[in-house]
Amino acid sequence: MLKVTPVTAMGAVVLWVLSAPAVHAENTEDVQQLKTQLLALKKEYEQRIRLLESRLDELEQRQQTMVTESPDTPVQTSEAANAFNPAIGLIMNGRYQAISNPESPGDPIGFALPAEGGVGDSGLTLDESELSISANIDDRFYGKFTASFVSEDGGDGVEIEEAYIQTLQLPAGLSLKAGRFLPGIGYLNSAHTHTDDFADRPLPYRAMLNTAYKDDGLELRWLAPTDLFMETGVSLLNGGHYPAAGRGHNGLGAWAAFLHLGGDIDDSNSWTAGISYLSAVSRERVAGLSDTAEIFSGDSTLWILDGVWKWAPYGNPYERNFKLQGEYLHRDEQGTVLTSDPSRRDVRQDGWYLQAAYQFMPRWRVGLRVSGLSTDPRPSLPGQEGHPRHYSAMLDWSNSEFSRLRLQFNQDQSQAEDQQQWILQYIVALGAHGAHQF
Repeated sequence: MLKVTPVTAMGAVVLWVLSAPAVHAENTEDVQQLKTQLLALKKEYEQRIRLLESRLDELEQRQQTMVTESPDTPVQTSEAANAFNPAIGLIMNGRYQAISNPESPGDPIGFALPAEGGVGDSGLTLDESELSISANIDDRFYGKFTASFVSEDGGDGVEIEEAYIQTLQLPAGLSLKAGRFLPGIGYLNSAHTHTDDFADRPLPYRAMLNTAYKDDGLELRWLAPTDLFMETGVSLLNGGHYPAAGRGHNGLGAWAAFLHLGGDIDDSNSWTAGISYLSAVSRERVAGLSDTAEIFSGDSTLWILDGVWKWAPYGNPYERNFKLQGEYLHRDEQGTVLTSDPSRRDVRQDGWYLQAAYQFMPRWRVGLRVSGLSTDPRPSLPGQEGHPRHYSAMLDWSNSEFSRLRLQFNQDQSQAEDQQQWILQYIVALGAHGAHQF
């Protein structure tokens, strides 16, 4: 069907005028030539308009079929994705931090914190910033690269956070990832820290996973074709990052498995739950913030249970929403602690956290979190009685999904001496900004 546009309407009017009696024209031949030229222009414009309308309809249909479930979920239509190839995004993160007795930071009682698990420095600091590049490589593969820019020990450095490719068209709901990535264990591990509801990771993630476990390897996932969300996966990993170390077993030093379930309770409530397992070989793994750093060689296994409940009135989180989230971690380690007097180590450690975040009006949220650790056998040194605990309260304001300001207070009772920490944080996103996980 021919669509009436301003161009065709104007052409019809001019044609009608030129078709009037020739008394208004001094030369009939000139009038006929103008008619011919006008008809040719009209035909050309109509063809261009039909072509543009066809392309617009095609793009609208593709847009309706593209669903992004998480930052790591590639778009399945490679031609549409590559129209803006690659997607580039930058996350900038900074803070001001005030800490009581900052001159004597220590490890949690009975634990040795890995390198990135510490509290951080007092004063104005530039936190970890991320530069991410991602795109569909073609109709079968998706790629993502994320670099982290960090300031440590008075100098600046760059770390590769993620660098992987992922399949797009494996059958039966399967997908395969290869490279460096954050395995799908637990709830927080595969999420980048700038998407968290608090300015720092909970105590068990800092002590047992170095805030997040990343490694090089392969990960196979399967998404079940059911109404209930069910995803399971297994990862075969290099074993070069905490809690593994040394790339044991000829570069196959760790493996992980996980199962995630989820669904809607009604129009306003939804949930997800999961169970995960990580087995790692450690060869001279270094940890500890004190002068007596721990060097451990042996086997480490970790179980994680996680659960999340979300509420938003009729599924619309803009005005108000509530999120309750928690995880339980259990770790067994057997091996040798290398010191001047090497000793056998056989410990069972537990960690947990429970947190809630409530958006009480558009742009404004409040949150509370409590986390804890325990170890068996318990330390017998003076001043190390009790179990490590960490309490947090936060208030944040988001002008948009691309900017956030947060004020947070921590009461840290995990060390021999309590600490109070005030944090004022900003997070901004420039460029492409992927969707967050559930």
